[in-house]
Amino acid sequence: MKKIRDERLQWKNLKNIRVVYIVQTLGILAILGYDLTTKGLDGMTNNPVWIVFMVSVIVNAYLSMTISVDHEERQRSPVKSLYISLTVISVLAAIIGLFVSFSDGQTVWNGLLIGGIIFVSFLVPVLYIFKLRKDNSEEEVSN
Repeated sequence: MKKIRDERLQWKNLKNIRVVYIVQTLGILAILGYDLTTKGLDGMTNNPVWIVFMVSVIVNAYLSMTISVDHEERQRSPVKSLYISLTVISVLAAIIGLFVSFSDGQTVWNGLLIGGIIFVSFLVPVLYIFKLRKDNSEEEVSN
């Protein structure tokens, strides 16, 4: 198969891929919705299609982050943004951890565990955006 060199055809191919992705996502959501109504939440999350859906959503989110950082109009200081983000997610994780530990039947260790998981879950995208912004600022300096 020959590589497409015409920009119009490349653009049309990208639009076709987008339509296929939307149809595929709607099909996955329909299957998961059916599982949710017939088998409940546990039945839905036990379905391997759930894993495929979650992986595709996460990959889409990271690809969107790359585009949004490139699209930022004013340049933000990567280090300043990192410190602000780390402060916000630390406070958020601490508050949620405290709420969990003060809930009925929960221990302090459960609160620390949940707070730690939330912190790490938000830390990965924050560090990824920091890397993208840092690379963009270095690229602008070299140009």
